[in-house]
Amino acid sequence: MIRRYGESPARGQNYTRRAGVYAILPVDGGLLATLQTEPLPELQLPGGGIDRGEHPVAALHREVFEETGWSIAVECRLGAFRRFTYMPEYNLWAEKICTIYLARPILRRGPPTEPAHRAVWLPMAEAARQLGNPGDRAFFADFLRRTGF
Repeated sequence: MIRRYGESPARGQNYTRRAGVYAILPVDGGLLATLQTEPLPELQLPGGGIDRGEHPVAALHREVFEETGWSIAVECRLGAFRRFTYMPEYNLWAEKICTIYLARPILRRGPPTEPAHRAVWLPMAEAARQLGNPGDRAFFADFLRRTGF
């Protein structure tokens, strides 16, 4: 059973299942996150949807680069959660299956290529409070507890 974070599914609403991958990216006492400015500003763990036929780790590399401009080294899978949400950029009600990985930023290759995204460095304590969705916050808080940051 995958734990759910956030809103309960709305009665009578059809949801499309959408698998995605996201990374906790710690370095030098901070966290590399992404600020998605549209449709609403939100700090997020970098990541996103897995394309049909794409391996999850390949999707993670692609999505982190698109949203931050950084190449990463993936260390391990931390777990998964699901959330029910409306995605206005796709006009889609989605059941998002979010798999979280621990990875390290390796090389900044340029600015983000994904429109309306910006790479942001956050102090660990600030990230724990400011990540935009409860699943990201829960996985990050668990990471902080386990690592002692």
